[in-house]
Amino acid sequence: MSLQSEARAGAGAAPAARERHRSERIGWLRAAVLGANDGIVSTASLVIGIAAAQADRRQILVAGVAGLVAGAMSMAAGEYVSVSSQVDTELADLDIERGHLAADPIFERDELAAIYVARGLDAALAQDVADQLMAHDALAAHARDELGFSHVMIARPVQAALASAASFAVGAALPLSTVTAAPERGMILVIAAASLLFLAGLGAVAARAGGARPVRGALRVTLWGALAMAFTAAVGWAFGISVA
Repeated sequence: MSLQSEARAGAGAAPAARERHRSERIGWLRAAVLGANDGIVSTASLVIGIAAAQADRRQILVAGVAGLVAGAMSMAAGEYVSVSSQVDTELADLDIERGHLAADPIFERDELAAIYVARGLDAALAQDVADQLMAHDALAAHARDELGFSHVMIARPVQAALASAASFAVGAALPLSTVTAAPERGMILVIAAASLLFLAGLGAVAARAGGARPVRGALRVTLWGALAMAFTAAVGWAFGISVA
């Protein structure tokens, strides 16, 4: 049985009108926000650095598109490997717990009851709860209450990889579209200003989706984006060459 199935089994049947919580979005939201933010920041920084080195529009676009493709693939691979490692660790912990349950179920029941006592139940009620949960699905009970695994927070490697790659590509396309429309004179300032606006909007939307204050989220990503673009612009100016 997979980790997802085991965790859902412990969650029980969902009621018809199930409550929805923001934490349920954390898996795809984290990957999507990280991907889009990285797409905007890295691509905007790249094209600003290239532009500061006095490259022409075509060269800037070629570099930007290459950065988009490479970045999207890197994000997908990185997320897949990272989240797969998390899944492997969770499954290994479940195997260990399965062995403990087979070797000494009484100790495991008392361990579960002690967890409930620490959460505020009296000893008798905690023992009764542990007995009933162990009888229903002992592994799921320990996965949830001892190991802290939850069906809401289950790692999904493919979902994380696709969300990261797609969101990176969308984010990277925003500064690239600015490159095609910006005038030759002042191109760097136009790209930087537009990219900071994109970052502010992304930060506000992500913060709102996660239940945080939009202004704080916007300021947070805009500050780091501005720093990244400033550093790469400095590199471009420092090593700039005249392009025939």
